Amino acid sequence: MIEFPPVIDLDSIYVLKEYFGYESFRRGQQAVIDAVLAGDDALAIMPTGAGKSLCFQVPALMMDGVTVVVSPLISLMHDQVMQLVQNGVAAAYINSSLSFEQNRIALERAAAGAYKIIYVAPERLETDDFMYFARRADIAMVAVDEAHCVSHWGQDFRPSYLNIGKFVAGLGRRPVVSAFTATATDLVREDIMRLLGLQDPIVRATGFNRENLYFEVRKPRDKFSDVIAYLEAHPGQSGIIYCATRKSVDEVAAGLQQLGFPAASYHAGLPQHERLTVQQDFVFDRAPIMVATNAFGMGIDKSNVSFVLHYNMPKNIESYYQEAGRAGRDGSAADCILLYSRQDSQINQFLIDQVDEDNSLTDDELSAAKARDYRRLREMENYCNTTNCLRQYILDYFGDTDPCDCGNCGSCNSDTQVTDVTIDAQKILSCVSRMHGRFGLSVVIDVLKGANRKRLREAKLNELSTFGIMAGQPDELIRQVAQFLIQEGYMQVIGDRYPVVGVTQQARAVLKGETTITMPLAEILNEPTSSKAERRRLSSAKKLTAGIEADPQLLANLKDLRMKLATKEKVPAFMIFSDAALLDMCIKLPTNEDEFLTVSGVGKVKLEKYGAEFITEIAR
Repeated sequence: MIEFPPVIDLDSIYVLKEYFGYESFRRGQQAVIDAVLAGDDALAIMPTGAGKSLCFQVPALMMDGVTVVVSPLISLMHDQVMQLVQNGVAAAYINSSLSFEQNRIALERAAAGAYKIIYVAPERLETDDFMYFARRADIAMVAVDEAHCVSHWGQDFRPSYLNIGKFVAGLGRRPVVSAFTATATDLVREDIMRLLGLQDPIVRATGFNRENLYFEVRKPRDKFSDVIAYLEAHPGQSGIIYCATRKSVDEVAAGLQQLGFPAASYHAGLPQHERLTVQQDFVFDRAPIMVATNAFGMGIDKSNVSFVLHYNMPKNIESYYQEAGRAGRDGSAADCILLYSRQDSQINQFLIDQVDEDNSLTDDELSAAKARDYRRLREMENYCNTTNCLRQYILDYFGDTDPCDCGNCGSCNSDTQVTDVTIDAQKILSCVSRMHGRFGLSVVIDVLKGANRKRLREAKLNELSTFGIMAGQPDELIRQVAQFLIQEGYMQVIGDRYPVVGVTQQARAVLKGETTITMPLAEILNEPTSSKAERRRLSSAKKLTAGIEADPQLLANLKDLRMKLATKEKVPAFMIFSDAALLDMCIKLPTNEDEFLTVSGVGKVKLEKYGAEFITEIAR
């Protein structure tokens, strides 16, 4: 364990390099750290992989007393404490995975100043033993991780988070309070500040753009075959495949296992001990492919996840971006690919309808929550159908006004050409106008295609002059043009559970022939995910490494050495060094300790523990 210099001699850059191995802070980190050290509360909204944890870990090492980190999941606490200990930081956690005696000893040691950081579940804050500790201990800061869990309007509301503000208020001396989350709308931000009792906090939203992530929406005829094609093109990589239901998880995982892929499955229906086992298999790369529902992931701090595939569309952008953001946490190029079908919307509508009444919500609040969920589902569907930049769509959704130079998403990298679709647009707008805003887009497409359906005849929609005028066009083309017209303001969607489409005043110029409509249309609609993503991956990887190529044999040797050390120490391989650190070694080729310290992610402790072996391997 490293001996701490006197507090007054520490500065944040020294701590960052000494314990975490980085030469400089990422965007937004320094401002949050400086505010906390000055005694101010803080709210930081940073995307997954942007380094939120450093914003409370660095000042925790510089402040007198202990920092209490409130974290929602046992696995998250365990991984972060393991990582801190690997870096030479005295840390511990208090949760239900420990025995009563183990928790008692940990609290006694924490009260005596043995730890700088202690992680705790929100439910633990209300217990007598923890309150007894908290009133005796010198608590410098309470840091709330995954702070969006405090809000009814967040995607992961947890009632136990509502007790955090009460806990802080019950302390003899109020510590600094800091809150951190990856995704938060304006409404959720206000809830976080109010419900946690933040006092005039500094608020930093660092932008949601993660340039190393590649986004793509696919609409394959056979999703499972598409997954197989992707995995075959990326052997040996670790990733997550998200499914909407437990049944889908079991089916996809079983199918992959039968084909010899090292896959495991995870959902809330599994016994707790089994969930813990498969989670550890994933973290330790014994089962590097995890097929799971959204119950998996929040507590996983695994840096070498190279891809996140969504087998089904999530029900909102917040959930999607948080889940997709679990890829590429170490800054390496990673793929976030969503496999979409219209049935996904029906599944999510069913799930929204089945939400049980929350005892803490009134009937009106529950109704408003469901209406909100339907609106968010529409936004998610629009993402899946847009032909515009996917990254820009996400950034706009979160109100991120930073300029986006993408070149790294399925829309920007697709083989498209700008096409004049004015005639098709006129046919669609004319049809919608004649339906007087009473029907949804699927019915509009059926009318344009001239579908022989009972519901059309009963509503006399088969008598419209626009019935069948696009019979020769693919459904997908009609839907793409219609979605484009919605996005550009020529049509609007009204309603939540049963949305209908109508024309706007802006459409008149198109119908009169005074305005032309052009949009990008894909020339290759069904290029396999594997080939398309691989083309992108090669381009992105070159961009991220500034054209410098690493020796693949050396990289493989360093990974083998890392695995040997990880097995010996019984820790996940990425906790020894991340993939990004190994790549940096291959580029810098350090031959002595001073040079090894310049590698990203190498601090004093890791130099002392592992430097000699890695330097020897590089020299060899």
